[in-house]
Amino acid sequence: MNLATFLKPNADYGRKLLRSALEGAHSGEEAYLRGKPFTIFVDESARNAWKPAVLAACLGLLGGYTGYRHRSPGRAMAYGVLGGTIGFSVGLAWESRGLTASVASAAWKKIGRTRDEHWLAQNPIDYA
Repeated sequence: MNLATFLKPNADYGRKLLRSALEGAHSGEEAYLRGKPFTIFVDESARNAWKPAVLAACLGLLGGYTGYRHRSPGRAMAYGVLGGTIGFSVGLAWESRGLTASVASAAWKKIGRTRDEHWLAQNPIDYA
């Protein structure tokens, strides 16, 4: 067996797995959103993620301002921006956890079906 005869079927199988994962992710998104546009979902999630962002920014400001000798406003602002960014990211991830779970679950189910079909094609069962 040379390299070309080994790679061709495996590359085809890899493309088939990727295609099935994308189809599953798309169906999981549609099932979760139920016809609601994705942009509206993202807008609502971002709007709800501002609360943790503000809290984390305040904590970052406090953390940057407390120090033994160097209490520079620039350092406090940098920590505040960093805290706000981290807080917003975590808040957005938390708000979209339902969609993420739905997309991941549907993709894994579709990949599992494709893997089962591939296994049955490689290992046919003869009931006769």
